[in-house]
Amino acid sequence: MKRSRAIAGSAVLAVAGLATMATATTASAAPAAAAYNGACGSGYSVVNSVPITGKGKVYLTYNSKTGKNCVVTVRNSPGSPVYMYTYLAASDGSSDAVWDSGLYTSYAGPVYLSAKGLCVDWGGTIETVSVSVSGSNCGRMAAGVVTHS
Repeated sequence: MKRSRAIAGSAVLAVAGLATMATATTASAAPAAAAYNGACGSGYSVVNSVPITGKGKVYLTYNSKTGKNCVVTVRNSPGSPVYMYTYLAASDGSSDAVWDSGLYTSYAGPVYLSAKGLCVDWGGTIETVSVSVSGSNCGRMAAGVVTHS
């Protein structure tokens, strides 16, 4: 009886150990999610964001004191320079779009636009993966329409 309990206990520990190893392997294989890096400066808070599948994330921030929006596109993992692009525009076309593009190691932007009470279009690209949001944050939290390409 004692021997069967010892074997059963060893089997449970072995299974638990394999499950832990599988979890650790899976967790380390997943890329770290891009976090907002504060590039827009003090007074800006993240009001919306959208992932760039497998590459990073685009953040829309807002400064309520100045009425300005700011967008920055951030890579999951900084590294060798890759093509990156970020843009921001008033949805109603009342002002020119602002953008930043080039070969960057960690992020593109920031770009700023006065758009208090206006809907905005914004997005970004990392390498060949792009995302854009149309008609969002119209003076309130509004999801807008997300397009991936």
